[in-house]
Amino acid sequence: MSRPPVDQVLRNSLKGDRAALARAISLVENEAPESTALLDAAFEASGGAFRIGITGPPGAGKSTLVMRLAQEYRRRGDTVAIVAVDPTSPFSGGALLGDRVRMGELAGDPGVFIRSMATRGSMGGLAVHTAQACDLLDAAGFARILIETVGVGQSELEVAQTADSTAVVLVPESGDAVQAMKAGLMEIGDLFVVNKADREGAERAAHAIRSALELRTTTSDWDSPVLLTTASQGEGIAEVVESFENHLEHLKSRGGLERRRRDRLEQRLQELLRRQLWDEFRSAVPEATWREIMEGLVARRLTPHLAAARLIQRAAKAPRSARDGR
Repeated sequence: MSRPPVDQVLRNSLKGDRAALARAISLVENEAPESTALLDAAFEASGGAFRIGITGPPGAGKSTLVMRLAQEYRRRGDTVAIVAVDPTSPFSGGALLGDRVRMGELAGDPGVFIRSMATRGSMGGLAVHTAQACDLLDAAGFARILIETVGVGQSELEVAQTADSTAVVLVPESGDAVQAMKAGLMEIGDLFVVNKADREGAERAAHAIRSALELRTTTSDWDSPVLLTTASQGEGIAEVVESFENHLEHLKSRGGLERRRRDRLEQRLQELLRRQLWDEFRSAVPEATWREIMEGLVARRLTPHLAAARLIQRAAKAPRSARDGR
């Protein structure tokens, strides 16, 4: 069966067509040649969605919480897209955990779109193309985009740069708040959720987090709330949604939303420039020269700084055809 042309995929995905939207995200995720045109068109139509990050250690119940948040937003009349970043399957390279299974209660709701994305070795666990997928979902008209991370390594820091507002999800177990401080989570959370609050020690954990927040150095005038939920029972979910919406209004009223989005765009621009300039630079350096420099480094005849200087000098002298990759 022949595939629809890219312009048709684009038109249909921006109208919210599920199959077209899924295909568009796959093209972006796989860095297909058509992805740039898709992303450019989506970018022009994006900017209306509220992007919400959900992060925290494994086992905190993030998926269940995300499902409940989506249900609450649907009750309020908002359309919801969920981007769940999963560990990569070592065999297929695809997402391993399958959030469509875990979030089965949302199946069949036309106002909800769920996409699992594989980390594919991305440092920290957050998929490289998560922000781009969010642009497509934003352009397709989803009002709220929930981004759930794996919760390992530096993914928590990455999601803070991807979302407008971020919740750190913890559990009552002893030491969780301390571990959160060590991981740097206290610095990125706009609100904190102690999930599985039916367990012993929930109030104690919440108190520990509030105490830790008092030591946090920040220029923001937003007081990060610490909320208790039992997502499996649907308890405390409305309060979390209300806190997210309060934070959104707070950001809007003080110009914080515009600043966060500007910073996010600047970071993405820097990443694209690094990537493109590196590709151009690498193509301008002959393989023999690269091996020669590397051998000098390994033998300690060259320092990294001297090696870099020589490579830059060699690339600058390369014919234009080599720099253009021809």
